[in-house]
Amino acid sequence: MDLNQILGYAGALLIGVVLGLIGGGGSILTVPILVYLLFINPVTATAYSLFVVGVSSLVGAIRNIQKGLVDFRTAIVFAVPAFIAVYIARKYLVPAIPDVVLTIGDFDVTNNIAIMLFFALVMLVASVSMIRNKREDNGEDSIVSYNYPLIIVEGLLVGLVTGIVGAGGGFLIIPALVLLAKLPMKKAVATSLLIIAIKSLIGFIGDVENLEIDWPFLLLFTSLSVIGIFIGIYMSNFIEGKKLKKGFGWFVLVMGIYIIYKELTM
Repeated sequence: MDLNQILGYAGALLIGVVLGLIGGGGSILTVPILVYLLFINPVTATAYSLFVVGVSSLVGAIRNIQKGLVDFRTAIVFAVPAFIAVYIARKYLVPAIPDVVLTIGDFDVTNNIAIMLFFALVMLVASVSMIRNKREDNGEDSIVSYNYPLIIVEGLLVGLVTGIVGAGGGFLIIPALVLLAKLPMKKAVATSLLIIAIKSLIGFIGDVENLEIDWPFLLLFTSLSVIGIFIGIYMSNFIEGKKLKKGFGWFVLVMGIYIIYKELTM
């Protein structure tokens, strides 16, 4: 096992630790770790990311269900359009991306470069959301209400983004649940994990039919991420998540800029 592999598997553990500490964000590290440390093709990496994110989020969701924090009605309303969009994206949209998306002078923007650039833009948006961290909380006694048209549109949008880049989209889902369904923050975070798990794993089904999956590698990588979640949950008893989230946001911002630089100068 060489240094890159060691760092890659350590990264899998880190993904889980971040998810356990701040309830999201770790999934946005999965694709860069798979692509730049383990040299996996970006299309395959986004597929693997869906599985890792889906299983890891499911572990967190089960924990939150036991605590009574998951609002199942909201999860269903949001998840149905989201998983339809993510399945369509993985089954039909991603395979339809041409080998060369755009030619600028002598520079060919291949499908791999296009996916990584789009992923970097998602990272930049996520980083701003984490750095600002100014989410309104509705309070535990707030009445849950549903703006169905906006929730469905948001679900389709999140599903599309998830399908293309393989990230969970918690930074989009949580504000939507707080603002559109009037969920308290704790319930929004908990419900978000269940939505992420459902749509990510259903999206991955679309990949099973299109890609050859290295199951031993994927199961090992996912297992390390799940172990990391429990480590992160334990560490969250001693570390303030809000400050950590802002610091992680700056890290994601730098990573997004680095990916754009790397893809455009290769």
